[in-house]
Order: sequence, then C-alpha cells, then structure tokens
Amino acid sequence: MIVTQSSTFRLMQTNLERITSKLQDLQNQGATGLRLNKPSDDPASIGPVLTTRTQIRDTDRFLTTMGVTADKMAATDGYMASIETALQSAKEITTNAINSSLSDADRATLADQIDQLKNQLLDSANATVDGKYIFAGYQENTKPFTANPNYNNPLTPYNPADSTTWPYLYNGDANPTKLQISPGEYLDATITGNQLFLGVSNANWVNSTTPATGTQPEPGKIDIFSALTRASEAIRANNVNNPAGPGGGMQNGLTNLETAADQERIIRSRLGTRATRVEDATQQEQSVKIDLQQILSRYQDADSIATFNDISKQQTAFQAALNITAKVSKISILDYI
Repeated sequence: MIVTQSSTFRLMQTNLERITSKLQDLQNQGATGLRLNKPSDDPASIGPVLTTRTQIRDTDRFLTTMGVTADKMAATDGYMASIETALQSAKEITTNAINSSLSDADRATLADQIDQLKNQLLDSANATVDGKYIFAGYQENTKPFTANPNYNNPLTPYNPADSTTWPYLYNGDANPTKLQISPGEYLDATITGNQLFLGVSNANWVNSTTPATGTQPEPGKIDIFSALTRASEAIRANNVNNPAGPGGGMQNGLTNLETAADQERIIRSRLGTRATRVEDATQQEQSVKIDLQQILSRYQDADSIATFNDISKQQTAFQAALNITAKVSKISILDYI
C-alpha cells in the first residue's frame, strides 16, 4: 500500500484534533469543576442528574416558602405580644377603678387609658407584613377591622350574641393561609381575625366570608374589642356591678378582660407550636438538600486532582504530537535522490 504525503498529513491532523479536543474537555472540567458539562460527556448520568436537580429546585421552593412564612409567624407573634400587654394593662386599670375611690375626672382618665389601649389593639389587628394584612384571612388586601357606625344605636343596642352590634366589624374571611411543609402535609400559617379578636370559630362563618345570623363567640371566648370598649364605658359611668347599666359593670368587664387574655394566650400558644413545626420542617428540608447535593456531586463533579493529572498527561501528548508533526512535515522525497 502506498502512503502518500497527503494521507500522512490527514492522519497527523486527525490525531492532533483528537488530542486537542480531549485536552479542551479536560481544561473545561478543571475550570468548572464538573466532569459532566454536556450530555455526551456521560449519557448514562443525564437522567439521574436531571432528576436530582429537579428535586433540589423543589426543596429550594419549600425552603423559600417556609422562610417567608416563618418570618410572618414571628411578626404575628410580636403583634400578639403587644395585644397581651394591652389586655394586661386594661385589667390593671379596671381593677384600680373598682378598688379605689376616684373622682369623675380620675375615672375619665382611666377610661381614656383603656381607649388608648383599644386603639393599640386595633393597630395590631390591622397590622401588615409586606403590605398584606396578617389577620384578614384570604382578604389580605382589605383592612380587617373597621368601626361599626351602628354601635350603640338605640334601634340596634349592643347584643353579645349578634356580631352586627359589636363595636368593630370584621371585613376579612375565615380562611387561614395554608403552608405546605412537605409533600401532602399542610398547616395553618396565619390566624384569622374572627378567631383571635371576636372569639368566633371559622366554622361559624358562612361560606368562610360572612358571619352566620346571630353569630356569637364560642363558649369561653369573647369579642376582645367589646371587652375593652364596655370596660371603658363602665368606668366612665362608675358602674361597678350592674350588668344592665352602662358597659355592663366594671366587675363583669374585669371578668371579660380575663377571658380575652386567656383567649389570646391560647391562640398564641397554638401559633408557637405551628412555628416550631415549620422550623423543624425547614431543618429537615435543609438536610434533604445536602443529601441531594451529594448525590448530584457524585454524578457530575470532577475529581480535581485526577483532572489536573490528566491535563498534564494530555499536554505532554499534545506537545509530542506537535514535535512529530513538525519532523514529518520536513521529510521530502528529494532527500533520497
């Protein structure tokens, strides 16, 4: 078989291209730290790599959602701490009004203090996080509590069994936001205003948006706004224990404030339990993500030491091929004439 000069050059060019391509692949692995930069690098690993990357994205989504929710829960707990402080202060003021001989001016001052606490409570009830009302259920763009213009209307006097006669109206709904903390597992991430401030369960809200006719607090619960409002009215009128008088009497008002404080503490405790569950789920998802990253690394990461050794060997082979090519290219038939 006759080997022509052109055939020789084609063989040398093909060999150089093969060595160059291999060297470029190794250098790319060394630069990126990945041995799998394109499907052809390892076709058998593509499926596991894509599946693992999808699982990591899902885990990141869980972590992001739970992180945002945990922040909202922490903010909610802060507002509830303010509510608890306000109710405790109202109890102290009412106790002072009952046990002391005060002038009308002194009682008016104490009543004003309770009114200020009620305003503080209203601010907490209408609190926002990231521009969204946290106690409004799904109606997070609607201010949950507004003053009832018909409160103390002679035609519709205050009735503890009818929410339409209470001092403040609830404009949110009875849908607490659900948080998915793992596949198939959800928990209530928010507290609805009807539960916390009115003492009415979500089940008593028609279609989860409007109160049922004659809606009233559950046994052992109370409308917190009414408790503060009527305690102030009883103090101003110096009504100590007449349930039929203004504000229902200070004694009754003190009992109502204690009920309101217990109501808030129970719901706050439940929120704390759910926040702990979110924290545990977050740690679990972080652990899962670490495991998935290790699996992904096993398929796509390059061994840096082995890669750089291979680069060194390939560079030596490349240099040798260049030297041989240079020598062969100088050979001519004229040298043998």
